[in-house]
Amino acid sequence: MSRRLHWTVLGIALVAGVGIGTAIAATRSSGTSTTQMAPTPGLRNPALDPGTRLSAVAPRFTLTDQFGKRVSLSSYRGKVVVLSFNDPECTTICPLTTTALLHAKELLGPAASSVQLLGVGANPDATQVKWVRAYSRAHRMTHKWRFLTGSLPELRRVWHAYGIEAAVIRGAIDHTPATYLIDPRGRLVRLYMAQMAYSSVSQLGYEIAQSISALLPSHPALRGFTSLAEVPLLGPRKAVTLPRSGGGTVRLGPGSGPHLVLFFDSWDSEVTNLRGGLERLERYATAAEAGAGHPPVVAIDEATVEPAPDALPHFLSSLGHRLAYPVAIDRTGRVADGYRAQDSPWLTLVSGSGRFLFYEDIAVKGWPTLSQLRQKIHEALARAKR
Repeated sequence: MSRRLHWTVLGIALVAGVGIGTAIAATRSSGTSTTQMAPTPGLRNPALDPGTRLSAVAPRFTLTDQFGKRVSLSSYRGKVVVLSFNDPECTTICPLTTTALLHAKELLGPAASSVQLLGVGANPDATQVKWVRAYSRAHRMTHKWRFLTGSLPELRRVWHAYGIEAAVIRGAIDHTPATYLIDPRGRLVRLYMAQMAYSSVSQLGYEIAQSISALLPSHPALRGFTSLAEVPLLGPRKAVTLPRSGGGTVRLGPGSGPHLVLFFDSWDSEVTNLRGGLERLERYATAAEAGAGHPPVVAIDEATVEPAPDALPHFLSSLGHRLAYPVAIDRTGRVADGYRAQDSPWLTLVSGSGRFLFYEDIAVKGWPTLSQLRQKIHEALARAKR
């Protein structure tokens, strides 16, 4: 079951010297270093949270990590701690957030040894160690962070202490997509709220890395520079040519005719029957090529949140044959955001002129049957002609 993380921030309150009071509510779930230049405020990406300054003692806790070992926040005193709340079954904001955290550590170079990444589970229905282990494995983070869980009462105490809302609503998980920075003295200094934007993942990592650098004694310079300006998106009304997995390119946009576009990631196989879904689309694509009158399929892999460059080719090779439709690679997230993808897998039908005709959140609703898919496409194309 997918974990939707669409959210609305209602407010944040800190109790000085004590901790966090009632802070953030979620709905339908989800410091500049002296060595870096801050972007011009008017150019900042609106899909990027610059962080909220905090000043309070970080509430203490002890939970269990993906290896089954008990871990206390206090054991990392002397390091900068990046504490993120994540649903281990999440297919939306959480993978974007954890990818950004890993990127932040990469930007710090050797100084990253003074930084500890911690995750705390935020799913009342997935509190066992196997869930945090599976998420860590799927995203190749097993030895790159500590993903913590515990009994539901234990987790609820931590959620309450950090102002996290986490609940099951109509079968989906709603939780606050919060990431805190904790300085070496054990004090909360900054809060980030991740947004559902594939194109700003590297920017979020850079933003967090700058704040971490400011907290480290040496204020290390970051490896490289990332502009924090607004990112121009590539929607269906703009022509775009993407690299194709296995070689070649894939063209989308005006003049290419209507297309059925699937956005996915290789790690979707951990939470949905990705292999079966791709094969179902292959049957549809084969019929379309035979003249059934349906738009062709293009699958697009969201490389910005793949755990490694070899993740996609490894998954596709496991299918045993090349798919009958192209698999393109979106290396910047600009296409996914331009096509309004809000989850993974995400299916949308666009017209030849770039109109959105329908979308299907597969992570939430499941893969449509072949007959259901054909019916949806037929009805959408009929509506477009009116």
